[in-house]
Amino acid sequence: MQRSDVLIIGGGLAGLSAALHLADQHSVTVLAKRELEISSSQWAQGGIAAVLAGGDSFDSHVQDTLVAGAMLNDLPATRFVIERGPAAIDWLRRQGVPFDTEHGQLHLTREGGHSQRRIAHVADFTGAAIQRALLERARAHPRITLLENHVAVDLITGRHVADGRQPRCWGVYALDLASSRVRTFVAAHTVLATGGAGKVYRYTTNPDTASGDGVAMAWRAGCRVANMEFIQFHPTCLYHPQAKNFLISEAVRGEGGVLLLPDGSRFMPAHDPRAELAPRDVVARAIDFEMKRHGLDCVHLDISARGEEFIRQHFPTIHQRCLELGIDIARQPIPVVPAVHFTCGGVLTDLAGRTDLQGLHAVGEVACTGLHGANRLASNSLLECVVFGTAAARSIAEQPAQPLPEVRPWDESRVGDADELVVISHNWDELRRMMWNYVGIVRTDKRLERAAHRIALLQAEVQEFYANFRVNRDLLELRNLLQVAELIVRSARLRHESRGLHYSADWPRTAAPAAPTILVPGVPAEHS
Repeated sequence: MQRSDVLIIGGGLAGLSAALHLADQHSVTVLAKRELEISSSQWAQGGIAAVLAGGDSFDSHVQDTLVAGAMLNDLPATRFVIERGPAAIDWLRRQGVPFDTEHGQLHLTREGGHSQRRIAHVADFTGAAIQRALLERARAHPRITLLENHVAVDLITGRHVADGRQPRCWGVYALDLASSRVRTFVAAHTVLATGGAGKVYRYTTNPDTASGDGVAMAWRAGCRVANMEFIQFHPTCLYHPQAKNFLISEAVRGEGGVLLLPDGSRFMPAHDPRAELAPRDVVARAIDFEMKRHGLDCVHLDISARGEEFIRQHFPTIHQRCLELGIDIARQPIPVVPAVHFTCGGVLTDLAGRTDLQGLHAVGEVACTGLHGANRLASNSLLECVVFGTAAARSIAEQPAQPLPEVRPWDESRVGDADELVVISHNWDELRRMMWNYVGIVRTDKRLERAAHRIALLQAEVQEFYANFRVNRDLLELRNLLQVAELIVRSARLRHESRGLHYSADWPRTAAPAAPTILVPGVPAEHS
């Protein structure tokens, strides 16, 4: 059993931001599911949005965020994040993040949905640069313990405590992949920073760690979730058999890249007056429409007009990766398709990152703060991670010390070793294909009904497996993915309109007023 003041589950930007703000006064344990370099933050290419240039304003950034979010955003939360943008960039620079500069000033690029240049970046590998800088700080801090290859199983709550205290979170049970045994991590404060759930779909830009663990665990512990139907499909994932989850940054379109059909004709102006600079949901639906209309496997994104020198300077990672695959983006267009990129909904929190369960905070993509509404504006995600990682740390630091209880250790005395692990891989594949086909960019009531029915059957199979056999990583992830899939479908069936990322062929109009979809554990979906 390992004890600490604060336990952070997830080692991306949100989790590390919270850890570094807390560690001077608190002992902090950070659990990472794989190596700490593997996270969605690490893979973020474009940058981090903030009001930093003359002529820009908080009001403008707020308005762009509201438009992208189809006016479902929570306005106080949106202002809270955006007004703290410049301070977030300043803090990252003080941690050693080497943002690009030009003539002594931050170089700012522009991305889809933004009316101004406000994206601070490190070439086209911003997330990797941020992760590298913060990990260096965290590894050097004497009060931060970093543990890799630990997969969270379930949150420790009152029912796991000897004196039955209720209701509060006291840490997590986690599977140590090195020993294949479940360890007990006890803390007065727990922070979920587990990222999104892109692996619930067949095609995603997310790393393999994005299996919705935090949302599923919080739901099982009694927390509300919100807006789970809003799954963002990034319009431009590289279409290549050897690179199924390589992202082509939003900034490529922001710097003049155009989307083309195979015959070289441009199609975005026919779909939206903002053309390639429209928000992601608009561009993804347009690409999906053209692919289906023409029977295409992909469309093409062409940035070659900017010239090789510009491309090498601004997009070195994309340029190099495409070259490795035989695509010279300085001379030919890039084949692209939409792929799941971001989970806009999640565990419902307040402006301090607090959830419904005392002692439990949620920050980053796992949380639903109200910032994104029905669709995330490009490069607002890294900003949200820093702002709410900081806010959660401040909230925890202001609370009085809590004596840690005696927690019952994980009990696996009544389970055995599984002899049919192929069941897990088959169910995993069926779930991801079904979600892609039935709960994708365009949805219908009938498709959602079929998805709900099949998810229930898969959940019953997996729960029987979970109850009778020792846990392993694939089983835990599939269990969580099925829970998240159920929440996505339940939320989608409750929204009788098309708004932002949720487009229903049966409900094509946008209703008024805008209202979030909030699900409550133990309450039937129709009453949530």
